[in-house]
Amino acid sequence: MDLKIKFRLYRFSVWCGIFVAIGAAVAFYGIGKLSPPAPTASAEEIKQQLLDNRTGILWCVVIMGLVAPFFYFFAVITSVLMRRIEGGWGLLTMVQLTTAVIAPTGWIYPLAMIATAAYRPDRSADLMLMFSDLYWLTYVGVAFIFSINIATIGFATLFDKNEVPTFPRWTGYANLVFAVVFAPGVFVYAFQSGPLAWNGFFAMALPSVAFIFWKIMMTYTLLRAVKLEEREAEEAELVPATV
Repeated sequence: MDLKIKFRLYRFSVWCGIFVAIGAAVAFYGIGKLSPPAPTASAEEIKQQLLDNRTGILWCVVIMGLVAPFFYFFAVITSVLMRRIEGGWGLLTMVQLTTAVIAPTGWIYPLAMIATAAYRPDRSADLMLMFSDLYWLTYVGVAFIFSINIATIGFATLFDKNEVPTFPRWTGYANLVFAVVFAPGVFVYAFQSGPLAWNGFFAMALPSVAFIFWKIMMTYTLLRAVKLEEREAEEAELVPATV
């Protein structure tokens, strides 16, 4: 493949992360208005919330169905660039890739549940409550997979022995901190109130804000790595092949 085309695709893949983040913000908060209800809310309260914004919820799911798959580009380019650290498809690179591909389905499948709850207005309140619970428990509860994903990037960065590191060393430590911040979501299955419930500070509020900073940091980090790899590829082309 022509190098210019190759690295344009690389940069496109990095920017897909920002595209997905913006699309998700618009879909979830602008259109769907999917702020977490109290886990202790009654069936009638949940039904009323769903019906009050039924159209917005359904279109939120449509938008995410179109936007979320672009995260695969972001996931794969991260692994492609990590290969430089491990000298190929090493353990950390493969774990990063396999955990990252969960992200789009980690959005779409839970969203299908909340869409199911809102799809038929005449559905019983108890069934709507059940599907709402499934949505929030699944959407927030899978967070630890994302923690593993981010931790692999952090450890790979700190283990990098290249003369010119693929990612800045400080981002390795930052990724490990972000991995810890995202982890508490797994505890939503055991709590209906407090900071570890699905609407709590550690399970929802803090990770939501941290995700924005993580995405900005990784966009900068990956674009920098693309530029580094591009320069190395151009230099390799200038070196005549030896017989």
